Amino acid sequence: MVIIGVDCHTRVHVAAAIDGQGQVGARFTASAKAEELAALTTWACQQGADLVAVEGARGFGLAVTRCLIAAGLEVVDVPTRMTADGRRQGRHRGKDDESDAVVIARVALREHDLPRLRLARLDADIKLLVDARNQLVAEGTRVRNRLHALLLTLSPGYREQTGALSSKRALIVARRLALRARVTDPVRGRLAVAAVRRLFVIGAEAAEFEREKQAVGARHPKQLLAICGVSTLVAGKLLGETHDITRFPTAASFASYAGAAPVPASSGVTRRYRLNRGGNRQLNRALCTIAMVQARWHPDAVAYLKRKRAEGKRPAEARRCLMRHLANAVHRAMLLDADAVRASSTMHAA
Repeated sequence: MVIIGVDCHTRVHVAAAIDGQGQVGARFTASAKAEELAALTTWACQQGADLVAVEGARGFGLAVTRCLIAAGLEVVDVPTRMTADGRRQGRHRGKDDESDAVVIARVALREHDLPRLRLARLDADIKLLVDARNQLVAEGTRVRNRLHALLLTLSPGYREQTGALSSKRALIVARRLALRARVTDPVRGRLAVAAVRRLFVIGAEAAEFEREKQAVGARHPKQLLAICGVSTLVAGKLLGETHDITRFPTAASFASYAGAAPVPASSGVTRRYRLNRGGNRQLNRALCTIAMVQARWHPDAVAYLKRKRAEGKRPAEARRCLMRHLANAVHRAMLLDADAVRASSTMHAA
């Protein structure tokens, strides 16, 4: 048995091969150039690799992961946290790329349930679109705050004319006020006009991303969208961050990955659990959004929260319990959607 670990960086990738007992064999170093990645892939095939473990397979290691999968090799993604834990458990202090590659391979040897990567799920187009939209929203907030600070000086009491700076009409009025004030304060007036112009551009780009998110509909998440509180944006976040729901064999594993499952902290006869502050925080945020919506609009969720409050739980604790149940519902819905997509693909192929 041969397992190869690959430590990926922006300019260099270091690989190391180990056998079934964890003994180190050959090593290979390649730059991030396409021809070097092809050479690394050829080397991995020559080693007869049964499994290739890549740290950051969806980040710095995305390009080499694509090459490895295209060559027919089995590839798993090793989280950086597991690499750091494996490094601390080793006998040697310090770190370097060669030893990290060995640690990555040994993690894959020890952890048999690491998710296998598939080429079709690596691009994560939905995740890219949702992340781009979120960045635009954050940028729009910063520009809007700057415009607010400028207008407070240019036109005190401007909110009586514009209202919140969130609508097209409000921005048009704000631009008119800024143009009028340029006579007495040209610098602030020019900056305010530029901020209004940038907000219009951000709005247009965000609308374009919304149209491009038709990719969510192409994945047919009908069961997922049927859950109260799951909008197309939340569905895109769930699909993009999960990549492939079938890599989670149980709802409990999905909840743990999303940071929605409590962490056991028992000792002896004491049985207790503590809050999980780890996991994928973007998935956790999506589940929290669904829980907040259902806490207001869904009768079953409202009744569940009341029951938990009657048991003595604080509001935040009751909401976390609801998130754990929602993780089950989301996992089940995404599995049904994945089965529907698979059945549809089989039908078209036939």
